[in-house]
Amino acid sequence: MVTFKLLLAISTIQNWHTLQIDINNAFLNGDLNEEVYMVIPPGLSLIDNDSNDSNLVCKLNKSIYGLKQSSRQWYQKLSDALTLEGFQQSQADYTLFTKGSGPNFIALLVYVDDIIIAGPNKNLLHQLQDSLNHRFKLKALGPLKYFLGFEIARSSEGIFLSQRKYTLQLLTNTGFAGSKPAKTPMDPKTKLDDIAGTTLDDPSAYRQLIGCLLYLTLSRPDITYAVNTLSQFMSSPRTPHMQVVHHLLRDLKRCPGQGLLYSSTSTLHLRGFSDSDWASCPTTRRSTSGFCIFIGDCLIFWKTKKQTTISRSSTEAEYRALATAGSEVTWLQYLLKDLQIPQDAPAFLYCDNQSAIHIANNPTFHERTKHNELDCHFIREKIKASAIRLIPVNTTLQLADAFTKPLPSTILSSHIRKMAVYDIYSPS
Repeated sequence: MVTFKLLLAISTIQNWHTLQIDINNAFLNGDLNEEVYMVIPPGLSLIDNDSNDSNLVCKLNKSIYGLKQSSRQWYQKLSDALTLEGFQQSQADYTLFTKGSGPNFIALLVYVDDIIIAGPNKNLLHQLQDSLNHRFKLKALGPLKYFLGFEIARSSEGIFLSQRKYTLQLLTNTGFAGSKPAKTPMDPKTKLDDIAGTTLDDPSAYRQLIGCLLYLTLSRPDITYAVNTLSQFMSSPRTPHMQVVHHLLRDLKRCPGQGLLYSSTSTLHLRGFSDSDWASCPTTRRSTSGFCIFIGDCLIFWKTKKQTTISRSSTEAEYRALATAGSEVTWLQYLLKDLQIPQDAPAFLYCDNQSAIHIANNPTFHERTKHNELDCHFIREKIKASAIRLIPVNTTLQLADAFTKPLPSTILSSHIRKMAVYDIYSPS
C-alpha cells in the first residue's frame, strides 16, 4: 500500500494519467508445473465408467481457485507476459513493473487481479491495456476512482484519497452511526494494561473491530497509534480496552470522510519525521517508535511500533527510531529510482533529540552506544554516504509525535493539518 500511495503522489505531481483494469477469473489463467489431482465433484456423472469405483480422481490441467499454487502460478503467468512486453520488475517491490523512460515511461502496479497503470502518455497506457486484453480477459475500468476500498477523487489541485464508504459502513455495522462524536481517537489520560478490568465474555467482537480498524489506518494516520495500542490486547481483551474502541468509533463519527490530500504543486523531495516515547509500555517498559515520511508535501508512509528491546535511555530509544525510519527512507529511495524520480539531494530526517543526532553523526561516542545492536548504526552509514541528512526540529513541530502517544485535540489537529489530512466532506 505504500507503493500504491507513492505512485498516486507521483502521478499527481507529475500530472500522469492513471488507469485501472481488472482481470476476469485471474487464477484460472495459471499453468500448473506439477501434477495435481482433485476429488470428483458431487453430482458429476462420468460416462462409460463403473460407478462402484471410488478411487477415481480428476487430474487438473489448469489452475483453479482454492489451490495453494493458484496465486503463485497466476503471478508467474502475469510476470512472464509483462516481461514479454518489455517491463522490468522492481527489486524493491515485486508487484511494481516499469517500462520506458521520459514521456514514454509506464509504471504498472499489481494487486492479485487489480492492476493500476500510470504514465505521462495516455495513448501508450491504452495500447498496453489492449495488449493485455489479447492475453487475458479483462475489464477496463477507466481512470482510477476506487481501488481496494479507497475512494480516489482527482481535480486540478491534486488527488484526495479516503475510505469514507468503508468508515460509514463500519459505523453502521457497529451501531455508532448516530453516536455523539469524540474529539480525539484516544484520551491522553488513558493508560491501558493487561490487568485492569474484567475479561470480555466474547473476545471475537473485539478482535473483529480491531481488524476493521487496522485496515482503516491505511488512510487515517490520526488513529494509527490508538489502533496499534489496542491491537496489543487481542489475545485477552478486557472491558477498558473495549471502552477505548468505542471512544475511537465515536471519533470516526466526527469525520468519516477524512483522508489524504496529495497536492499537484508539491515537490519530489523525500523527507521524514522520527520520534519515540521512552519506556511507554507499562507492562514491558519498552519504548514506542513512530515515523512518517513525505514526498514533498504528500504523506505516503507512517508507522507506530513497539521497540523489540528495552532502551536504557531516551537517547537510545530515539536512536533506534532513527535507524528504523532510515531503513524505510532507503527503501523508498530505491522505489523512486525504479520510478525514474531522481533524488539529487539527501533525504531529510527530522529528529527532536540532539543527543541521538550527535551519536548518529559522530561515531566516537563508543561508551554510550557499545551495547546497541549493530543494525542501529545503519543510520550512520547512510549519513556518511549523503543519502540521509539529520535535521533537528523543535518538539512542538515534531509530526511523528502523533505516532508515539495520545495527544490532546488541539495538538493532534495541528499535526494532522500539517500532514495534509483533510475532510473534504465537512460542511465547514
